This record gives sequence, structure tokens and C-alpha cells, in this order.
Amino acid sequence: MTQIAFILLCHKDPDGVIAQTLRLTAAGDCVAIHFDARSNRDDFARIRAALAANPQVSFARRRVRCGWGEWSLVAATLEGLKAAVAAFPGATHFYMLSGDCMPIKTAEYIRDRLEREDVDYIESFDFFGSDWIKTGIKEERLIYRHWFNERKRKGLFYRSMELQKRLGLARKVPEDMAIRIGSQWWCLRRRTVEAVLDFVSRRRDVVRFFSTTWIPDETFFQTLVGHLVPEREIRSRTLTFLMFTDYGMPATFYDDHYDLLLSQGFLFARKISPDASQLKERLGALYSETGREFVIADEGRRQFAYLAARGREGRRFAQRFWEAETSLGRDRTLMVVACKKWHVAKRLVDRVRNLAQIPAVDYLFNEEATALPDLGGIQGSIAKRMRHRRALVRMLFEHWGTDRLVLCVDPGSVELIQDFRQDRARMRLLEIDCAFSDDYLVGHARRVGLAGAETPVAAMEKLLPTIRYDVKFESDRLRDLNLAGHFCLREGASPEENALALAEFLEIPLATAREIAATDYLFVD
Repeated sequence: MTQIAFILLCHKDPDGVIAQTLRLTAAGDCVAIHFDARSNRDDFARIRAALAANPQVSFARRRVRCGWGEWSLVAATLEGLKAAVAAFPGATHFYMLSGDCMPIKTAEYIRDRLEREDVDYIESFDFFGSDWIKTGIKEERLIYRHWFNERKRKGLFYRSMELQKRLGLARKVPEDMAIRIGSQWWCLRRRTVEAVLDFVSRRRDVVRFFSTTWIPDETFFQTLVGHLVPEREIRSRTLTFLMFTDYGMPATFYDDHYDLLLSQGFLFARKISPDASQLKERLGALYSETGREFVIADEGRRQFAYLAARGREGRRFAQRFWEAETSLGRDRTLMVVACKKWHVAKRLVDRVRNLAQIPAVDYLFNEEATALPDLGGIQGSIAKRMRHRRALVRMLFEHWGTDRLVLCVDPGSVELIQDFRQDRARMRLLEIDCAFSDDYLVGHARRVGLAGAETPVAAMEKLLPTIRYDVKFESDRLRDLNLAGHFCLREGASPEENALALAEFLEIPLATAREIAATDYLFVD
């Protein structure tokens, strides 16, 4: 039977630590606590007093003064592991937690998950070959000795490293070990933990090496587990759901994230805001439930990336260097149709082809499968089309022997429209203003990967306002271009009103424009 011993590293919020420990032990699990030696002594005394009578709680024998990025975090974890191994002989798994973590599944579900495979869960990527480290120093974390904390004593940290470089004091990594890297939040089997502790007692050279590396909590256990455990018994992933902002800081979860968290394919989540009292209460109650089923959507990180990116997209006004001498042609007219509902724009331009006899191309810069003539390979992929967009459009003018061309683009492609605007050719823009029902926006979210068929209704309801605003924001950006030739076709307008805009945009007779505008299925979803 699976029993989990949680290694709880914490440094604040004694009431939260007590409550978290009581919830975990009430479900039959064990907790070994390491409370940072830098933290308030009275807070630690409160924790010990409140949990002293609980046989499923143990405390690290030695408290370590912890600092981010330092060996002290690994040392604290080792102290917690030693306490847990000694105090809980029935524990089958050891799970790293912080005071900011909360379960997002029931204890029943978590135990069942761990029983399915006899494996360790720890991110384990090749340190030198992977791109796990996105910013900052990489190799220097290992080959130089770090005695100063980069966050607290930045000057000394970098001066020390530069001095070692100048003196040629780079060191080799342990020759018999492949350095691995990954998240510090792992879940290991008992025999793996015992093997790690035995290795630590035997290989003091390895401990000395990692004790002066930078951010060793991302490499120490990852490397040792990879060295001691067959690869087939390692799942290179964390079971704790966490996300990072653009600034490299952990994203924080609040009361309204409950449904989103439960739909992720993880067992715990960090970090939960200290102020999210309702979320903590609901997740705490969840852990003791039985018979609960979970629908896993796993779109949390995509949604976060989408929401975090709103408003951060810049505009490009200058020409790319490879386009500097490229022009569509001074006497040509490019008529751009911008519509978020691609099927509406496609119907419109199909009618334009048939009734106005003007060549028209669908979303060639947004859709790979757009039908195009053979232009020698320049049309082969979206990436290639974008890279040589002016040359491509000029070749389309030439292919059809025309001086007028209609082109569909997504309203989000403002930089593309801006680029064509700077060309010598004349450019006009027709914006198609459509109505967007909630059902349509849900379908759009699924098509672009922001949601799936199993996304909880509550999570989708929170996402829809942002998607709806995004559509409006794209329309506002188009209008901010202040194009002289900006026309608008509206779903709510009469065919006569839309015909006037079409006639001027396409420079066609009003009667032909009326026939196009009167297409009865034009705006049908």
C-alpha cells in the first residue's frame, strides 16, 4: 500500500504550515518538516507545539539557514529526507513540497497514480545538451566555485567568477557522473531515497563539488537519481504544477483558479497565494474526498501564455533588410480583407472572383493549405511566404496579369498590413465586423489550442472575456493605422449599406456590389 512522506520545506506562515500538515496527515500520509533556521524562532516553536502529539509528523534534526540558489536548500532537503526515512518506515514515496504547495487531486487519486508505475518522478534533462536553462549563466554554474549569493551580493558573485576565469581555475565535473538538471519538485521511491542517502555518505567528493555550484537544487538530486536509477524507471517530469512569468518568477494562484487547477494533469500545485483562503479551504477539503473523478484538460500553461502575452506585442514599422528593394509595383492596388471569421472572408472573396472578376487569394499568410499557383517554391510554407511576402504578392500580380488583387488576412496580422502599407503600391483595407457568440469563441479557443473538449465550464467562462476583448483589441489596432482607404462591412448593417462600402473598396459598379452584399449565407456560422 502506498504511503507518502512529504518533505515540507518552509520558512513562514506557521498557521498555514500547521493547517497543511494536519490536512496531509489526516488522509494517512506523513510529513517531515524543515523550517528555515533564518526564520522566526517563535514561529517554529508554535509549529512544534501544535504538531508535537501527531505521530505522523517528524522534524529535521538540524535546521539549516537557507538562501535561494545556495547549497543550503539541498542540505535542508537532505535533513528532511533523513528525518522522514528514520521516522516513517512504512513510507513508500517521498514527495518534495513547499509551504506554498497544495494538493489539486484527492489522496485516493494520488496514491492510485503512484501505484500504477514503479518509477521515480523527477525532471532529468542533460545539463549541457538541453535548453532547460533559458537565461543567465549555464556552464559557469558548475565549473566555477560559488561562495556568494548572486541575489544578495551580486558584485562579489560576479567578481569572484571573473577572477577564477582569469586565473584559469575552472574545474571538471565528477568524471563518472552525467550532470542532469530539472525542477526541484520531485517524488521518489523509498529505495531511491535510501540509495541517494547512502551515496551522499560515501561520495563526499560529489557533495563537495555540488556544495559550491550555483542553484544546486536543480542539479544535485537530478544528477544522483540519474546516476543511481535505470533510465527506464525515471519519468522526467514533475508532478507539481507550476508556471513561470516572463520575468522568471513563479506564477501565483488565487481563489478563482480552482477549476483550472483541478483540470491539470498534476497532483499538487505551487504557488498558492497566502491570501487565497477560499482556494486553500476548497483544496484542503478536496484532498480527503473519495470517489472523485477528474477530467484532465491540461491547457493551463497555454492559457497562461496567451493571457500573459496580451498587450505585449510590439509593432514593426521599418522594412526588413531583404525587402528594402522589393515593391509590389507603383501602379498596382492591393485590396486587403481583414476578418476574424475566416469562412466569412472566404465566402466574400469567392463572390468577388465570380461577380467582379478580380483575382483574390484566401489567407495565404495564415493558412498553409491556401490554394496558390506554382511560383517556384516561394509559396511552399507560411514561413517562406512571410519571409518573402512582397516578392510573393508581386509574383501573384504578375501570374494573373492584373493590377488589382484581393488578399485575405487575419486582423491580428497588423504588422503584415503595416508592411504592405509602406509599399509604393496603393493599399485599401476592408474590415469585416462580425458578431461573436460565446459558442463561436469557445470553438475558436479549441481550434487555437487554448482549450480542449474537457475544459471545465467555469474555466472557459473566465477565458471568454479575454478572448472577446482580444478580438476588439485587434480591430482597434487596425483603426489606429489611420488608413485613408479603410472601409467596413458589418454583419448588422443592411445589404445596401454594405454595398456602398464594397463598391468603393473594390471600385466596382454599385449593382455588382449589391449582389455580393446580398449573399444570404455570407455571415452564417
